[in-house]
Amino acid sequence: MRDRSQNSDLLLERLMESTGDCEIENQTKWIEVQNELKQRLIAADDFTWKLPKHESEAAADGNDEKKEVLKYVGGVDVSYCKDDPSLACAALVVLILPTLQVVHQEYSLVRLGVPYIPGFLAFREAPVLLQLLEKVKANSPHFYPQQLIFVDGNGILHPQGFGLACHLGVLADCPTIGIGKNLHHVDGLTLNNVKQLLGAKPDLNLVTLTGSSGIIWGAALRSSPRSMRPMFISTGHRISLDTAITIVQMICRYRIPEPIRQADIRSREYLQKHRHVC
Repeated sequence: MRDRSQNSDLLLERLMESTGDCEIENQTKWIEVQNELKQRLIAADDFTWKLPKHESEAAADGNDEKKEVLKYVGGVDVSYCKDDPSLACAALVVLILPTLQVVHQEYSLVRLGVPYIPGFLAFREAPVLLQLLEKVKANSPHFYPQQLIFVDGNGILHPQGFGLACHLGVLADCPTIGIGKNLHHVDGLTLNNVKQLLGAKPDLNLVTLTGSSGIIWGAALRSSPRSMRPMFISTGHRISLDTAITIVQMICRYRIPEPIRQADIRSREYLQKHRHVC
């Protein structure tokens, strides 16, 4: 396991340095941090587990016999108070496969001093999410390190090619998948074009997001043929897009993957019950 604490301290120190500066100076520093961390990004499968398979598939794939089957998947989300956007609740849930039952959860109520700026969500949310991972390590070490974390935020499908899911994955040295509810219009990608492609064939639920440059940024997936509100999947860290799509399809009961859905529901409930604490 790589030294996560050193990497996390780098991000936190840069955030503290920038809070008193003007917005343009902040963004310049943040882009520098993104570029530094991006050098450590792994956009290919780099994990010790294997996906659940049917017996016939498992028998044919002898190379995976020694790997453990993916058992736990995490999900993280941050919910905000409608009356006070600086007040937030971050949640991390751990689900067990194949039942998708929540077996562990951690919360953190915080006041965030960093404003939301499009393209720089990680500098607002990543520090508190990293703290939640440390809580899991302290309170339930058998769930740590995470085998896989779903992040309510983009991975490489991002203006700088390095979104929240990438930040969290690189800093925690953990496989992550980014799930976006809205599309970043990068490299010529547009929501209208995605909807046209999905609407062209009633049975088409998946569209690869290839930019004007030819770069594959991620994929748009709708949970059912009736839905025209796709989710946007992208690599976060240490996982390929193909594997990310396979896992999303495997554990998606509703519009978004169950780990993120549960983190969203529970963070909202926790915030509602405990908002007076902050």
